[in-house]
Amino acid sequence: MTEERTTPLRERMIKDMRIHGMGDKAQKARIRAVKGFAGFLKRSPDTAAPDDLRAYQLHMTDTGVTPTTYNARIMALRFLFGKTCRREDMKKYMQFRTQPRKLPTVLSVEDVSELLAAAPGPGLKYRAALSISHGGGLRASEVCNLKVSDIDSDRILIHVDEGKGRKDRKLMLSPALLDLLREYWVEARPEGWLFPGKPKINPVTSRQLGRAFNSAKHLVGISKSATLHTLRHSFATHLLEAGTDVRVIQVLLGHAKLTTTAQYTKVATKTIRNTVSPFEALKTLHRHSLRQGSR
Repeated sequence: MTEERTTPLRERMIKDMRIHGMGDKAQKARIRAVKGFAGFLKRSPDTAAPDDLRAYQLHMTDTGVTPTTYNARIMALRFLFGKTCRREDMKKYMQFRTQPRKLPTVLSVEDVSELLAAAPGPGLKYRAALSISHGGGLRASEVCNLKVSDIDSDRILIHVDEGKGRKDRKLMLSPALLDLLREYWVEARPEGWLFPGKPKINPVTSRQLGRAFNSAKHLVGISKSATLHTLRHSFATHLLEAGTDVRVIQVLLGHAKLTTTAQYTKVATKTIRNTVSPFEALKTLHRHSLRQGSR
């Protein structure tokens, strides 16, 4: 197997991404996107002209590239030209595609309880992993990368080391979840990774957690198009319905923008149901007016 040659342009872009604190996964995705553009161009991407960018965007549109993938590729090219090639003027020739924002799927507290109870064995490994995903609102990758030392039983906290955007954060640890984690630790005695994979020197993968989630979901008969990430959505929504300030939820989820967290106000049905409509005030005033008129 031959090793792919790394060009000076790619090396420079990788260094620029490292300087900006970009994670390995994001770096690989952007390099892959630029490589795709170079394949379309059939020459070095730093030689591209505005018409080349226009042609590439039309190509993506005509071949049915999804808005999410389209925008991710544009982000990569904007970084390439803006940061690495120092050609800021090229940004004005790249347009993002708008897409309808779908509301996140959310499970009820009862559904989550049944799903966690149905997590596949043997042992408590997957039940504990899925429980910490919901109980702390962690992303799949964050659950996979948890270490035994990240569970602070003295301070009742979970430490997330370099989550999305390479940011650390602290999360509350439910006493009930701590009890489950202790049962799991006594049973499995994990060392290093909290949820080891095979071999144990590697952590469990997001794919393995996703399979465990889907198995439990089908076992309890949940028909919603829920995925492992739905547990994180449900965590945020359940907190909001319990009266937790949305700014606190933002910190717990590790969102950079409050607007991202605010989407959960649209699916917090309990909160919506309990909100009093201003029509009630009109009804009260109407009754008062009728009493006044009858005197």
